[in-house]
Formats: sequence, C-alpha cells, structure tokens
Amino acid sequence: MNIQGQTALVTGAASGLGEATARELARLGARVAVLDINEAQAEAVASAIRAEFGEDRAIALRCDITQTDSAQAALAASEQALGAARILMNVAGIGSAKRVVQRDGTAAPLEDFARVVSINLIGAYNISRLFAAACSKLTPLENGERGVMMFTASVAAFDGQVGQQAYSASKGGLVGMTLPMARDLAQHAIRVCTVAPGLFATPLMKELPEAVQQSLAASIPFPPRLGKPQEFAELACHIVTNGHLNGEVIRLDGALRMAPR
Repeated sequence: MNIQGQTALVTGAASGLGEATARELARLGARVAVLDINEAQAEAVASAIRAEFGEDRAIALRCDITQTDSAQAALAASEQALGAARILMNVAGIGSAKRVVQRDGTAAPLEDFARVVSINLIGAYNISRLFAAACSKLTPLENGERGVMMFTASVAAFDGQVGQQAYSASKGGLVGMTLPMARDLAQHAIRVCTVAPGLFATPLMKELPEAVQQSLAASIPFPPRLGKPQEFAELACHIVTNGHLNGEVIRLDGALRMAPR
C-alpha cells in the first residue's frame, strides 16, 4: 500500500514509539489520527505534525482502547476529519513488574495482571476489530487490498524476565493472535503483522539512571546501543508498503535475548 494520501490511526501516539510512528507516517504523506488517553500530549504531537506538513494532516483524539464507546467515538471523529482509515498502528501499552509471590509472602495482586492484559491485549483487539469492520466495507485499492494493521508486542513475549508475567502474557497474546487474525481478515483483504521490539530509547527508558541505560545497551549484541524510535517507525511503515508481509511477527532487537533478570 502506498502511504501517500491514506489515513492512519496510531494508538499510544502521544510519546515514544507511537509518536515516532505517527510522525513517520505523516512524513510519508499520510493523514494521521494521533490517538492516546493523554489528550494534551496527543494534541502536542498532532500540532507539531500540522506545523510541519499542513493543517489537514493530523488530528488528536482522546481514546481509551479498552472502552468500546471511546474507541468507536475516536474512529468516527477521525473518519469525519481525515477520511476513512486504511492503516492502524497499535502501539499503546503499559508495562508491569511484579513477582508472583511478593517480598512479604503475599500473592501478587490480580488487579495488576488484569489491567495489563486489559490494555495491552484486549484493548488492542478491541480497536482492531472496530477498525477491521469499517475497513472491510471500503473499496479495494488497485492492488486488491483494503487495509493493514500492526500490533506492537515485545521480546518479552519470548524472553520474559522475572516479574514480567502480566506483560509477557499480554505481549505473547498479541503474537499468538497475529496469524489467526491475518487468516481471518484475508477474505477482507486486510493484512496483519506484529513487531516485537527489544530495548528502545523511549521516554520511559530515559527515566532510568544513565548507568542502567548503558548497561542495558551493552547487553545488545549488535549494534550495542538502544534502539531508536525512528527505527521502529520505519519498520512499521515498511509493513504498510510491503504487500507480501502478512501474518508475520518481526523481532526488532539487535539480536538481543533477554536474561532471566
């Protein structure tokens, strides 16, 4: 799919990997809906895109992907402002680190596990099913496809560390969902892929002490540095443009395999 002139939805686009993806889509000619639960930060990103590429190129919308009403409202507002979307980038997500048995001997709170799975897995599926239903009604493009969506998993889906039960389970769910969803949506000419990033220089990562960041970077075989959000964004956009990529999970990690802790 040629990104030029298409409308793209990006969840978690107010910062980090989502922001980089929204900016790269805009650079390649897309109209971008910057979706995030943080409306103020989303507006800052959309404003920057509009300033660089034009007033009609981005809109910021508050979107809680775990709530169907919120997701439906965001998709409707995006379509009204930018036109029907053919691209969905699922980047929104949260992390968690809790041992099954806490230091005081009590069990980890179930609410924490449920919240992470609700946002990272169920939320991603929620907005994706709504996007797919709308996209399936669009007229196919010249190459026959109607749309493409990407999920953001993590190397933790494969190499989860101590305490990452909830996070790894949620990201593993996205990995496991990729192929069956691609097969399901093939009849509607909608492609589905997932990127599993390793250690990236996101705002959350930059909150760690510099020594910790350097230690993490040194654990990556090559290149021995943290990934750049722009590198994630470039791969996300390549998935859109490469029509034969479908049902695939791509690790983007510099050959990193996470240690137990």
